[in-house]
Amino acid sequence: MTGKEIPAPQTALPVEAGSGEIAVSATEAGRGALVSFPFDAATVERFKVAFPRARWRGGEMAWFVPGKTAQKRVARWLERELVALTDFEDERGRDAFSFEQIDSPYLSVADGLVVRTPYSQTVIDELRAVPFARWDRERRAWLVPFRSYEALRARWPRIETAAARAEPAERAGRRSQPQSEEQARTLDQARERRRRRYPISMSEVPPEWPVMTAIGPIVVTGSHGELVDRAEFVGLYPHLAEEETYVWVSWRSPTLEELVRSWPARRPATSEERQRGWWQPTLEELRPARRKARSIERATATRRSARG
Repeated sequence: MTGKEIPAPQTALPVEAGSGEIAVSATEAGRGALVSFPFDAATVERFKVAFPRARWRGGEMAWFVPGKTAQKRVARWLERELVALTDFEDERGRDAFSFEQIDSPYLSVADGLVVRTPYSQTVIDELRAVPFARWDRERRAWLVPFRSYEALRARWPRIETAAARAEPAERAGRRSQPQSEEQARTLDQARERRRRRYPISMSEVPPEWPVMTAIGPIVVTGSHGELVDRAEFVGLYPHLAEEETYVWVSWRSPTLEELVRSWPARRPATSEERQRGWWQPTLEELRPARRKARSIERATATRRSARG
């Protein structure tokens, strides 16, 4: 990976918007800044006028602005742009909501949209993917600004279905019914994931940075050398092959900084790479992982500030 500029951790405007992210990050050598924001023709034209030396980099899906002070200059420009953009997008989202409202007991309107549901990990995952949505500890609800209404509406069928399944009466009814094979398998997978172990082939050890697996991105932290009984675990880990020998490794979730620094693969994983249990993630695999890690870090920071 030598000779390539790797994005450093985001240091300004790390917020999500529209179909992409608004972010400014320094290049490894400090010779400029990488800038990404949702595509809008008028915004791109204003950006090119403000930074005539900027060049588009398709590999990073970002603009490169040269100069040692590029990061600060771009951050100031984006702050000015966001003031006008936010007001306009909120007004447009409010109009869209008035024209085609979501009628649901889980959604109410205050200064923005308020989503309050029973606990459901599916609901949390869906709302984390909605730009600008945030958890409010005092209201014990998710707050979504009107500018994110279209994104919320696109995900609402899954949110409402998951919320209905999470109602206490629904949960009690499912517990009283015999478990299907699929339900039993899902429970087994959840229990196995809590053990924080994963089978990988002994033929090639993963690196010490994030890799992609069948359970998502992980960082391997070590192994006691315990061999995996394929016959017992092939149902939970379908990548286990008869001709390979696998060993259990312990793992942890990667941090946002580690995911940002991860250089994406240029091609999807091959069947051989998947069979060994891990592979280098592509940009399409890294993006949702970065969004989730960013949401988790924000929630952690919010909890710490509330306690202290």
